Amino acid sequence: MHITQLNRECLLHLFSFLDKNSRKCLAKTCHKLLEVFQDPLLWSLLHFHSPAELKKDNFLLGPALKYLSICWYSERVKVCNIEDWMKNNFQKDFCNRHENTVNDFLLEVCNRCPNLLSLTLSGCGHVTDDCILLLLKNCPNLKTLKLENCVRITDQTLEAVTLYGGSLQTLHVDFCRNITQTGLERVREKCPSVMLRAERSANMIPDNKPEKKLMLEKASRQWVQL
Repeated sequence: MHITQLNRECLLHLFSFLDKNSRKCLAKTCHKLLEVFQDPLLWSLLHFHSPAELKKDNFLLGPALKYLSICWYSERVKVCNIEDWMKNNFQKDFCNRHENTVNDFLLEVCNRCPNLLSLTLSGCGHVTDDCILLLLKNCPNLKTLKLENCVRITDQTLEAVTLYGGSLQTLHVDFCRNITQTGLERVREKCPSVMLRAERSANMIPDNKPEKKLMLEKASRQWVQL
């Protein structure tokens, strides 16, 4: 029996066991398998291991997407996590190549995947508060939001959770060094039903430019003198 003689349900089931590249390769063999590849039901879950994978054409975004994760575990993540004002030219050039990749992808998710239930981002050092805010607005059914080692995330994201995270049940902001204890307390106060976890976030050193640190130290000394 040839594979194309199987019904649509069986083919979808077979495709579900394949990774994105294998699905794409199989879809190139005939029109029937291409139609299966393009079926939204096949794309309810997407997992990416690096920003580079987001630019490939081996997946589809659509209303069927429920679970999305972008987890980048690489030594290169350390470069993205360096404060912008401390990066040398080589590091800046490296970051410029993919600085907007994840943000642009998430904007596509906002526009095309309103039924998203779960989002996990790890090592996405260039993701911004504005991007998460738009996602919370456009994906009202989001129940799980897990952010790990996303250094540009601040209390603005926590504030957005209190305003637009009505369906949120789980919130992780682990190793996000620009999150503060004040922001976390506000979430606990405004959203008591949300399971909140912030491993190391509020205890890490936030990003401050040298001139800002000097101003804070000067203000502190003046206060002591008074």
